[in-house]
Amino acid sequence: MKSLSQIFAKLILTAFTTIIIITACNSPVESNNVINSGDVSEVLKAMPIEEINSDENEGLVFMREEEKLARDIYLVLYKKWNANVFNNISKSEQKHTDAIKILLDKYQITDPVISDEVGVFSNPDLQALYNTLIEKGNTSLIEALKVGAAIEEIDILDLQKNLEKVDNEDITYVYNNLMRGSRNHLRAFNQNLEAQEVDYKAQYLDQDQFEAIVSTSIEKGSNRGRGRNR
Repeated sequence: MKSLSQIFAKLILTAFTTIIIITACNSPVESNNVINSGDVSEVLKAMPIEEINSDENEGLVFMREEEKLARDIYLVLYKKWNANVFNNISKSEQKHTDAIKILLDKYQITDPVISDEVGVFSNPDLQALYNTLIEKGNTSLIEALKVGAAIEEIDILDLQKNLEKVDNEDITYVYNNLMRGSRNHLRAFNQNLEAQEVDYKAQYLDQDQFEAIVSTSIEKGSNRGRGRNR
């Protein structure tokens, strides 16, 4: 039979482990946002209005809703699991989708976000993805964190693909900063999974690219530059 001191020691160890996990889920890493919607508005206004091609047009429309998808899922998962990593990153995603909206307005492109209601999308593929990821994320905190990591991987890949087709200075500026933010978010989700003793493997990125991201420190500042064809 265990002594009272042994039982007490076990309770202390369990409580200490719980504190470590909660602290990790509330890590400040994810709160480092590299784009500020207030500042970016002035930056983008100062950049020239250039001719916009169909790929750039379609990319902006898609990314507007993809950033909203990230925000919406993190809001739902924060409510479900009360892990601050979701709350903090949802605020960054709001700034990301706002930055895309500034570009849509600048180029007089119709906003696909008809309703800002959580979980509502014009793009049927994004609607289906939202439904799938919410169902998965609601099963456990670990699965929710994996959903977060998956979203950031998808975001990085889509931004990389769109940057290949962009030569406008303002669009390049926003995409580069959004991608930097997504890399920071991926680092945060990976750190939270490590705190849960999960050895996370990339779901969409090449594993080498994933390792290159999570093995480096968070990125700060903004990236202002021309597109690939400039």
